Amino acid sequence: MRFLCIGAHPDDCEFGFGGTAARLGAERHAVKFLSVTDGRAGHHLHIPEVLAGIRRKEASEAARRLGISGTEVLDNPDGALTPGLGVRDDVIRRIRRWEADIVLTHRPWDYHPDHRYTSQAVQDAAYLVMVPHICADTPALRRNPIFLHLEDGFRLPQPFAPDIAVEIDSSWDRKIESLDAHASQVYEWLPWISSGATSVTIPESRSERLQWLSDQYARPIAPCVSAALQRRYGNREIRHAEAFQICEYGRRPSPEELDDIFPR
Repeated sequence: MRFLCIGAHPDDCEFGFGGTAARLGAERHAVKFLSVTDGRAGHHLHIPEVLAGIRRKEASEAARRLGISGTEVLDNPDGALTPGLGVRDDVIRRIRRWEADIVLTHRPWDYHPDHRYTSQAVQDAAYLVMVPHICADTPALRRNPIFLHLEDGFRLPQPFAPDIAVEIDSSWDRKIESLDAHASQVYEWLPWISSGATSVTIPESRSERLQWLSDQYARPIAPCVSAALQRRYGNREIRHAEAFQICEYGRRPSPEELDDIFPR
């Protein structure tokens, strides 16, 4: 099958879908990441024009480490995204060109406006990817993809409710390797923006850095995701998972179809 994960920034897909993407890639599914903005605002030292180039290279290396089909970063400036027709039409064209069976993106309730507006653009595209006179330069899809939301922890106006959860213990190391490729973010920008007045010491050696990343992002599994895992895997002990919620604007799969699509 053909999967397209659409994030607002060049590392969003890795955070929300990296472990599952690695498993799908190993099973010979076609998986692509798309970043709707160029990530140029996400640093405290690099100037935006330089950072945009750095982040494109990091995204390419992350995709290579995951073993997926590829990644694409659009030219929309980070931090300035709006859900206008141009962005929507770019998303429609990318979904059509990839001939996606499954499209994943953020939920529309999120702390970052780029995340919210990426979600809005993807949801607006969900029906229109089948309408021939919209973006007529790119052939319309004859079957609507399944659209899914990535997990988040926001509770208002509605908390995340997973329809499927995937064990990623077997691909956790590859997910961490893909995050390690985003060095400007995980070792520089994110520690700086989240630490406030507290300094963060990043290990020197590669092995210690990977372990630090693993410890940093190995968060407890949310109760709703734990319940979804138990429905799928029984009482099997699982440390790491990714979960996804159906967006009702696309094709609505049965629980059995969704279970068949994702790796066991």
